Amino acid sequence: MVRGQAACQPELIQLGCVRAADLEELLAEETRAWQRDLEWDFLPTAQLVRRYVDMESLAGFALASGGRVVGYAYFVSEEHKGLVGDLYVMEAFRREDSEGRLLGAVLHALRRQCRVRRVESQLMLLEAGLERPLPEPARLRRYERQLMVIERQRTAQLAPRSVGKVVFQPWDPGFQDEAAYVIAAAYRGHIDGDINDQYRSVGGARRFLRNIIQFPGCGTFFGPASWLAVDADSSRLCGVCLASLVAAEVGHITQICVVPEARGRGLGYELLRRSLTTLARAGADKVSLTVTTANRHAVALYESVGFTVRRRFAALVWEGL
Repeated sequence: MVRGQAACQPELIQLGCVRAADLEELLAEETRAWQRDLEWDFLPTAQLVRRYVDMESLAGFALASGGRVVGYAYFVSEEHKGLVGDLYVMEAFRREDSEGRLLGAVLHALRRQCRVRRVESQLMLLEAGLERPLPEPARLRRYERQLMVIERQRTAQLAPRSVGKVVFQPWDPGFQDEAAYVIAAAYRGHIDGDINDQYRSVGGARRFLRNIIQFPGCGTFFGPASWLAVDADSSRLCGVCLASLVAAEVGHITQICVVPEARGRGLGYELLRRSLTTLARAGADKVSLTVTTANRHAVALYESVGFTVRRRFAALVWEGL
């Protein structure tokens, strides 16, 4: 049972005061919301939440009302940075300030860890993300992002494109370290490096790749639809497109990037086309991806291929806590 419950209005409590069984109703509604709004299967992530909550190894907070857990948020920290892993409040209890209360508690807890100076969050279901007041506004930057989706029939219409002396091959773990160099080079000075500071260094890109491949936050990594572009003359990696499965019949492009010196030849298009085609052959009826709205070049590419906007959400960054 929940310890420290509130009888009337939701009370903010430590996530360590609840057990996985207390989260069942909340996680069931969140799972339905991910399916309804994003067509993502949230079950693998929900199972991880249950496991870590019962291990008392998930840092965060919950909202409790009348014996029910009606909202929660959890976070992780590494070195100087905190990351809000998830935040969800049941629709019946989603007051204007309910999400803000959880975020405020997370920021306060991370601030108490004196080494944390930066907090990042990309919560696609956060209602307050784009416009409503949020904690620590003086230190907050918001970036609009889009979830875009393409239907299988549009994928079938994409024609191959010649890109010169480049060899394409499916994902090979032996290229993982070199892929980190490609990501860091591709995002140098890029707006997405402001949103996710892992893109700013090779070491950060290694951690990003490890998370994408090993954990279900962006779906289950799908190697056959993840493509590499290798320069035929230098044998060096010059482009990467990584894919996952976020539901039985829904794919997701988790990363696509090309080194600066190889741009302008249609390499991004061809990498994307190969991933989309492979996902379609594997049974994906739809494929999604996320992109920062201000990244006009990428948005234009995705629109030209046939992607349309499914949802707009905010990437949030608090700096200088």
